[in-house]
Amino acid sequence: MTGVHPLPPRAPGRLGGVALVLGGALSVQFGSALAALLFPRTGVAGAVTLRLTIGALVMLVVCRPRVRGYGRRDWAAVVAFGLALAGMNSIFYQAIERIPLGPAVTLEVLGPLALSVFGARRAAAWFWAALALGGVALLGQGGFDRLDPVGAALALTAGAMWAAYIVCSARIGARFPGADGLALALTFAALLTLPFGLADAGGRLADPAVLGLGTGLALLASVLPYSLELAALRRLPTATFAVMMSLGPAIAAVAGWLVLGQALHPAEVLAIGLVVAASAGAVRAAAPPPSPAPPSPAPPAVPGVPSEADPAAVSAAAAAQPARR
Repeated sequence: MTGVHPLPPRAPGRLGGVALVLGGALSVQFGSALAALLFPRTGVAGAVTLRLTIGALVMLVVCRPRVRGYGRRDWAAVVAFGLALAGMNSIFYQAIERIPLGPAVTLEVLGPLALSVFGARRAAAWFWAALALGGVALLGQGGFDRLDPVGAALALTAGAMWAAYIVCSARIGARFPGADGLALALTFAALLTLPFGLADAGGRLADPAVLGLGTGLALLASVLPYSLELAALRRLPTATFAVMMSLGPAIAAVAGWLVLGQALHPAEVLAIGLVVAASAGAVRAAAPPPSPAPPSPAPPAVPGVPSEADPAAVSAAAAAQPARR
């Protein structure tokens, strides 16, 4: 996550960019399905520990983040980001242990959606918020008792943590170069969850089969989607990328069905569709208006007078960073 650092120039091949986004989304949601397969062997805390610890080790090796030269506020941002990472993953995995993956992600995505609506300050954003609430109400028509009220509440709480994660990631991106801040925060999150994972799973974490599944989980849910999304951002406009990321609940429902055999009622499928549409609409409503095209030919620069940075472009670059769970 690079926050407000400028993105590289977009490479040609929009179709390839779409494939990269879909690949990243499939990777993270099928990674969540793989986590559910780990629960009987390691418990929820053990699965969280495996994902965060192995993911942190991979990020430390790849990024080799610098640890000197940062102030107290920089490290406070790392701690806050690490707390958001640990809480988001732990609570979400507790949710998918109790309710199907598709409805869990549908409820969880309401956190970032609310953040987008409140940040947009446009009347159209409230329409999308109402559509999302309609989807949640429809999801409850099938009976939140079928979903387990505790699981639904945990998914909503994970959504609040996801919103906190997005806010923290922007602060980290402004203070650390490249993915250094993410690597450091992921390491802190891994250390934070390690005692709980050891208490829950103990020596089972060292079982070769469990380690293999844990490595697959870390790669599918963290390393691979992050890499694919960064590559996609070089090929796609920011708005297109953000809207496609709204497909998460639908992809999660497919992953839950294929991997975990979690069939959904027609009303639940419609509810997920409403939340996906609301999420995509809220992203578009929150997007800054396009900057006017510069006059052609451009007037020569006046010596001694600095040009103004385009705040919309800076905002778009920051918003385009992957918000990876």
